[in-house]
Amino acid sequence: MTTPQSPRLSMKQVLLCGALIVTLSMGIRHGFGLFLQPITMDRGWTRETFAFALAIQNIAWGLAGPFTGMLADRFGPFRVLMVGGLLYAVGLVLMALSTSGLAFTGSAGLLIGIAQSGTTYAVIYGVIGRNVDPAKRSWAMGVAAAAGSFGQFLMVPVSNWLISSNGWQDALFILACMSLIIIPLAFGLREPKTAAPSPHTHSQSIVQALREAFGYRSFQLLMAGYFVCGFQVVFIGVHMPSYLKDQGLSPQVATYALALIGLFNVFGTYAAGSLGQRFPKRYILSCIYALRSVAIVAFLTAPLTPSSVYLFSAVMGLLWLSTIPPTNAVLAQMFGIQHMSMLSGFVFLSHQIGSFLGVWLGGRLYDQTGSYDVVWWLAVGLGLMAALVNLPVREEPIHRPLPA
Repeated sequence: MTTPQSPRLSMKQVLLCGALIVTLSMGIRHGFGLFLQPITMDRGWTRETFAFALAIQNIAWGLAGPFTGMLADRFGPFRVLMVGGLLYAVGLVLMALSTSGLAFTGSAGLLIGIAQSGTTYAVIYGVIGRNVDPAKRSWAMGVAAAAGSFGQFLMVPVSNWLISSNGWQDALFILACMSLIIIPLAFGLREPKTAAPSPHTHSQSIVQALREAFGYRSFQLLMAGYFVCGFQVVFIGVHMPSYLKDQGLSPQVATYALALIGLFNVFGTYAAGSLGQRFPKRYILSCIYALRSVAIVAFLTAPLTPSSVYLFSAVMGLLWLSTIPPTNAVLAQMFGIQHMSMLSGFVFLSHQIGSFLGVWLGGRLYDQTGSYDVVWWLAVGLGLMAALVNLPVREEPIHRPLPA
């Protein structure tokens, strides 16, 4: 016996407001690699100082994610998005004003990382899970992920133009003002109060949900694969502009490369979400990770030219955030939507631990060896590992005995 469905937001409203929020939050973040050289040169810092701050940003984002997810599941996404948008703006302003590595780590790292946990996928996908029918859920998640990719395509050239025309400090001030747009958009995701659950409906506490998820093999495998995703994309996103400049290519090549990644990721994430409605998502994830490794090997072994950079960026763009829709759709299939944002936050924590290592090792090993080669090849090996660990993932709903 079922109860009437709780009132829902319209799918169009959820996708429009959610997509715009992710466009801003992810778009601003994807341009941070362009600030590496101007900030380190102006402040007299090493690349490791900048890289460490962004590594802290990624780990803070990951660590805060489960808690912001719990808050969004319990109290709704509206309050979380409001606070997240405000913290994002404050973090960008303090990032511009920081004159020491410690202050830069606190602003660019800690504050912005926490802000991103409350303005990106875990919170938005929780809203999608609760308000979009399961038959369209994977597609809707693909649309939201594509919005983040469009944000990269749109905001990277904007960030580059702001830096070149206004200087890096004023560019950060302007981006801070733009991040405040998240606050009015949050009103579009203010969910109505849900009806009381039926006594015959299976309801879990947070502790029960966590015990169930972390004891389930497929959840562990998804986390392992997502670790690799974070390692690869954040290393490339932050360090590829400097890698290309070190190889003698024009700074414009790096800007176009990051923009191409964002442009092609619009198509890649949308396609991954759509394919997830037709094919087993574990196979989609395995193919994505394997193809990333192939693309990196081809990039490293081919002659480095602007054309090869653009081709690599287009291919990586198709694979960039395309892991997000199938991963989160599998979570919803396995565990349901009651604790969707929280469980998505924990899986994303694994992603961000990989991000921390990818961005930090890139700066650390560059300062020690003068080269990014070790980290590039490490990304290849990890990609092959992730392709294998996703194959045994079971996508069907976990069996739970119904309450008496």
